[in-house]
Amino acid sequence: MENKINLDKLTINSIRMLGVQAVNAAKSGHPGIVLGASPMTFSLFKNHLSFNPKNPKWFNRDRFVLSAGHGSALLYSILHHAGYKYTINDIKQFRQLNSNTPGHPEYHLDYGVETATGPLGQGIANAVGMALTESFLGAKYNQKDLNIIDHYTYAICGDGDLQEGIAQEALSFAGHFKLNKLIILYDSNDVQLDSSVKLVYSENLKMRLQALEWNYLKVEDGEDDKLISEAIKKAKLSDKPTLIEIKTIIGYGASKQGTPSVHGSPLMEDIKTVAKNLNWEYPEFTVPKEVSTYFTQTALNHGSKIELVWNQKVEKYAKLYPKLYNEIKSALKNEIFNEDYQLNKIDWTSIIGVNPQATRVDSGNILKLLSAHCPTLIGGSADLTGSTKALVTDKDFLPLDHSGRHIHYGIREFAMGAIVNGMTLHQGTIPFGSTFLVFSDYLKPALRLAALMSIPSLFIFSHDSIAVGEDGPTHEPVEQLTMLRTIPNFNVIRPADTKETIGAYLIALSSKTNPSAIIITRQNLPQLANSNIEAVQKGAYIISKEKSSKALDLIIIATGSEVSLAIASQEQLWNDQKLNVRVVSMPSTFIFDKQDKTYQNKILPNDIIKVAIEMGSKDSWYKYVTGNGFVIGVSTFGISAPDKVVLEKYGFTSNQVCDKINKFLNSK
Repeated sequence: MENKINLDKLTINSIRMLGVQAVNAAKSGHPGIVLGASPMTFSLFKNHLSFNPKNPKWFNRDRFVLSAGHGSALLYSILHHAGYKYTINDIKQFRQLNSNTPGHPEYHLDYGVETATGPLGQGIANAVGMALTESFLGAKYNQKDLNIIDHYTYAICGDGDLQEGIAQEALSFAGHFKLNKLIILYDSNDVQLDSSVKLVYSENLKMRLQALEWNYLKVEDGEDDKLISEAIKKAKLSDKPTLIEIKTIIGYGASKQGTPSVHGSPLMEDIKTVAKNLNWEYPEFTVPKEVSTYFTQTALNHGSKIELVWNQKVEKYAKLYPKLYNEIKSALKNEIFNEDYQLNKIDWTSIIGVNPQATRVDSGNILKLLSAHCPTLIGGSADLTGSTKALVTDKDFLPLDHSGRHIHYGIREFAMGAIVNGMTLHQGTIPFGSTFLVFSDYLKPALRLAALMSIPSLFIFSHDSIAVGEDGPTHEPVEQLTMLRTIPNFNVIRPADTKETIGAYLIALSSKTNPSAIIITRQNLPQLANSNIEAVQKGAYIISKEKSSKALDLIIIATGSEVSLAIASQEQLWNDQKLNVRVVSMPSTFIFDKQDKTYQNKILPNDIIKVAIEMGSKDSWYKYVTGNGFVIGVSTFGISAPDKVVLEKYGFTSNQVCDKINKFLNSK
């Protein structure tokens, strides 16, 4: 027994030293959490976490999220010790150009990193999304005699995580919905970057968590990995999510342990003090052979065995429950759709009509059709389902019944965005979240991380312009479309009618490497004669050709509700002045910009005057009209009035558009 205890301590210290050596080598990083939280990380990986380093993408693995992402050196160190792909050279290249060990964790399943973390609080919400997905899939597909979806989600967080507003939203959501297979280890060291925690934080965490319907446990000695393991065992028995507060010493073993000085600065020469206090006598960047044999090889062997057992269970499930297996098999293979649920097999004709209709209604009809074809489509709105129409045709996801597909996110926009990301990261479902476009500001950091991670999260934003009308400027988006379009690797799709909305969904649901936002209207829009589902795949297309074969006088570019306005203006310019005008619908600048130059020049010839029309900020349109055209947009906030009055005040009638075009042409 004595030998085993020594090996545990040796492994913990090996994790510590490798992590702080990486920070020292980079002359940058956060050694404090590495030294303080290594015992809890070791205890989790050794005694509880189900994982297979040889197959980091194994579907039924436990998920581990380092929400305190500044502790990335700890994450890379434990993953190296546990047998993942990280090499000693990777550790040495910590925070260096093009290395596999960036300053904060970046999503890379091949290396066992489940999500990008660092913006505090988002990791907690990601973990909530992962736990939600596990609970939904388990409730929907597990059978009494055969559980094929059965794993936990763990996270390590710090004081900063819990101070973020998103954490409150996410904790409240998880507690209400009783996501009991979510366990958070709280690295409670009483110190943050600027000061001691007591200068900024005085609430009773236990009472707060209990009020949020969480199970709260506490471990007074963060060095005692056995006590930590016992607490995790207790957490697994709870019918609520659990937070385990573990009292640790930041920078354990350093001369300035327990102070802000060891939070975010490399130890440099003080690493010798740490080594002395830990009785560490091994060369730099060395993992003792005893540790490799005791911990690394055990993890590798155990991981392969538990995945093999699971594969056998899945084979049995496929024979006993072939219909259910047929639904879930794409999820188990980490695929979105299998051959029986292909998007191209959906008959869209039943929802394509001739009468004017809001694209939010189109979106709702599309989701209903998708619900029947995609049994793992799941999502909802931030308390706006009646307005956004973002409703899956199924029962509600409830605290005591997790098999429903309609999620009531509550008024928790930021948490919703990060929960959707967590669900996408978990894989196995097609998740979405929805709210008004103006509130995309609330969840923008989650949208940014989705784009950074290149994951296909789906966001549905309705009430897309000043045409919201009576609700006034607080609810009328102006700058949001431009903001969203400036996020790298983020696809903003603003359809003009039913067919374009179908095209938008086909793009979003087929995406594998970028998130999408589908932008939809509150007000009714006409069904356009030449709109085209397939053409949306190009990002932009000619929706109304020029009236004559003579030389083009002008091209009008528009999106969403403004496309019909552009077509009406085209007709008026031809009837009044015989101006030869082309109208281009550009639902996605993101996709159009990826087309080859030949196609781009065919749609938007360089030598033709161009006018862009959009009821929002002008900034994202100048690249298409620069030097030979202008933009009709909105340069101020909106106003409260009936929508037709607002549109006329801001110049969005065909007469006003034509007047502006004529004024511009006459000035040439």
